[in-house]
Amino acid sequence: MATALGIVLLVVCLCLGYLAFRRVRLMRGGGVDLSLRRRPAAVSRFASRDASAGWHAGVARYRGDELAWFRLTSFRPGSSLRLDRNELEIVGRRDPADAEAYVMPSRSSVLRCRSRGVDVELAMAPGVLTGFLAWLEAAPPGRSTGYRQAS
Repeated sequence: MATALGIVLLVVCLCLGYLAFRRVRLMRGGGVDLSLRRRPAAVSRFASRDASAGWHAGVARYRGDELAWFRLTSFRPGSSLRLDRNELEIVGRRDPADAEAYVMPSRSSVLRCRSRGVDVELAMAPGVLTGFLAWLEAAPPGRSTGYRQAS
């Protein structure tokens, strides 16, 4: 019994160590903290108990025209989601609801984005938001900026 418990604890420690190593490696390679929700919820002053559901912490890295997002609790070696700057549209922007604030970096803004007809919400701190908007607006001459904000 003690041997089995020891093996389980060793496996848990190895898994946590891998996740910590992966996060450090991603951040050192130019990553930024970015929370993501794949199924945006309608959030109002009268938000339901589920307003914070679906948010996942992660690290995003810019790779040319792509934003690659890596979920922190995933053992997948590659990115969990990729967004192409040329197909990305900002649909809306809001402050986090009270129920969401604990799952996001402090003073975050929530952007509702659409890419290839799929909506996602991205929550990011002010400095990360500035970099994200600059990345969206930057494009080689003759190409679309990909920055289209719906009115």
